[in-house]
Amino acid sequence: MSFAVRVLTAMVLGYLLGSIPVGYIVGRLYGVDVRQHGSGRTGGTNVWRATGLTAALITVLGDIVKGVLAVWLARAIFGLDLSAALAGAMAVIGHNWSVFLNFRGGAGGITSAAGLVALDPIVGGVVTLIALLVLYVSRYASVATMTASAGGLIVVVLIHFLAPFLAPTVVIYYSVIVSAAVLWSLRPNIRRLVQGNERRITLW
Repeated sequence: MSFAVRVLTAMVLGYLLGSIPVGYIVGRLYGVDVRQHGSGRTGGTNVWRATGLTAALITVLGDIVKGVLAVWLARAIFGLDLSAALAGAMAVIGHNWSVFLNFRGGAGGITSAAGLVALDPIVGGVVTLIALLVLYVSRYASVATMTASAGGLIVVVLIHFLAPFLAPTVVIYYSVIVSAAVLWSLRPNIRRLVQGNERRITLW
C-alpha cells in the first residue's frame, strides 16, 4: 500500500469514526432528539441541557473514544504519525459534520482534545488541563472548547519551537485542522459571546 493510499485511508477511517453521532444516539435512548433543542448540536453540552447530566457524561465518554480510537487505529494499522494525525483531525471533522446526520453534529472540543492526547500525551495533557481550568473559571463551554482547539494550536506551536521533540510537526498539522473546524462550528457562540448572551454552565 503506497504512502498516499495509507494516508487517505486513515483519513476516511477517522472521518467515519468521528461521524458516529454518540450524542444523538444517547439522546434517542432518552427519548429526545437533541438536534431539536438548544444549539441543535450533538455534543455533551447540548445533550446535558436536553436530557441531563448522565446522558451528557455518556456522550462525552463516547466522543473521547472516537478521537482516541481514530489516532490509535491509524497508527497501528498504517504505522505513520502523519496518518494518525490526519485520522484524528478527520474524526473532529466527522464529529462536526457527520455523514449519518446530514452533515450536522457537534463543535468538536472533546474529540479534538482526546485526539491530541492520543497523538501527543504530554502536549495534549497540558492543553486539556488549560481548557478545564478555563471552563471552571469562565463556565462557558464554548470558551473552553476554543481553548482546547485554537488555544491548543498556540500551545503546540510554542512547544514545537521550544522543544521540537515534544511537539512534532504532525501535531501542528493536527492542531491547525481541528482549530479551523472548531472555530467555524462555534461561529454562533462567538457572536453570542460578543453580544453578551452566551449561556453558561451552571453546575457550580
